[in-house]
Amino acid sequence: MPDLFDEILKIRAEGRRGAVATIISTKGSTPRETGAKMLILEDGKFLGSVGGGCMEAEVWQEAMKVMAEDKPKTIHLDLTGRNAEEGGMICGGVMDIYIEPITPSSRVFIFGGGHISLSLSKMSTMVGFQAVVVDDRPQFANKERFPEAEEVIAEEFPLALPKLKVNPASYLVIVTRGHAYDQEVLEWALKQEAKYIGMIGSRKKIQTVYNELKEKGFKAEQLQRVHAPIGLDIGAVTPEEIAVSIVAEMIQVRRGTKKEIKGTEKC
Repeated sequence: MPDLFDEILKIRAEGRRGAVATIISTKGSTPRETGAKMLILEDGKFLGSVGGGCMEAEVWQEAMKVMAEDKPKTIHLDLTGRNAEEGGMICGGVMDIYIEPITPSSRVFIFGGGHISLSLSKMSTMVGFQAVVVDDRPQFANKERFPEAEEVIAEEFPLALPKLKVNPASYLVIVTRGHAYDQEVLEWALKQEAKYIGMIGSRKKIQTVYNELKEKGFKAEQLQRVHAPIGLDIGAVTPEEIAVSIVAEMIQVRRGTKKEIKGTEKC
């Protein structure tokens, strides 16, 4: 059987969700001892065991709720009279099981190495995102400018984009230096299973990009995935303020809260 901790690292890296159930206390006759673990995946599969039978089914159900709510919980199970491992042995103990969610690593890919990106990389890192900066200009995309970034890529966009490992927990922020680059990155981004896609620009520029993409066969429902104008509408003007509005919107998406205000119309 695969090692549970290796599996946890794997599913986080792949952008998937899960939950770990750990027996934290027992009293009386119980099928498993304190410390026993069970890993439940979002597709319903599981590894390990905390006891088997009906009791384990209850743990599975609670684990699915923990994943949905992204909040840990402790459950108390009274096993008196239940069949241990469904093998006929009667249990008479009680167990407390702690269930914690496994949250995928949230990586933000920042396309463009300009002034907004400088603040965006710093702020997103501060709130728990792993930043990857991509720009075709080495003088803008380098570790000296972005020391906090997990990775900095200085390469032409057509060469860099296919190499990026995007998953359902990824955030894609398009703040390049021009219309043509924005469209090129957005066309690629719409084909990815990212959690968030945002593009900066005025409503006029955004509509122009959308029209050109529609001519290439993209549907309106695909374009509805894009947060554009990017960021929450907080009246941001400076690059630093715009970065705040973008990070705030990313947090809103990460936490699953309702989006009510948006729009940073900067070119």
